[in-house]
Amino acid sequence: MLLSEKIARIIEGMLADNGGCLELQRNKLADEMGCVPSQINYVITSRFSTDRGYIVESRRGGGGFIKITKVSFDKGSFLMHLLGAVGSSIDEQSARALLFALFENTLISEREFKIISALMTDKALCDIQEKQGKDKVRADMLKSLVLTITNV
Repeated sequence: MLLSEKIARIIEGMLADNGGCLELQRNKLADEMGCVPSQINYVITSRFSTDRGYIVESRRGGGGFIKITKVSFDKGSFLMHLLGAVGSSIDEQSARALLFALFENTLISEREFKIISALMTDKALCDIQEKQGKDKVRADMLKSLVLTITNV
């Protein structure tokens, strides 16, 4: 298992143990994990983002901490929030992160996650030459597929 995966699982466990809200000191966790603090930052920014249903606050200075809160929405609000984040275009990586958030929150199945993810790749959109064109088509498809699958 990768170190980043271990860190993410520890943070997820801590969040679960603390009712979805956690304050942690980056340096302290880095010492416990035997890594540099920037590794903790990487995990937090890549796995605990707004698109995945988390609010992250950071306080710097002596005794600074990072506060992570798991946001719980009703299904409709959560979907509208995520689809609003898509806008008129979305890149492949962001589309995958959004789909993962839907999967993590049990709004789509693992199978649906895999199928839609495959459709969102640049390879699947290979006939479209310009990046902006791919990102626009990807956004339109993503919105349509998610709304259809989730019955909103």
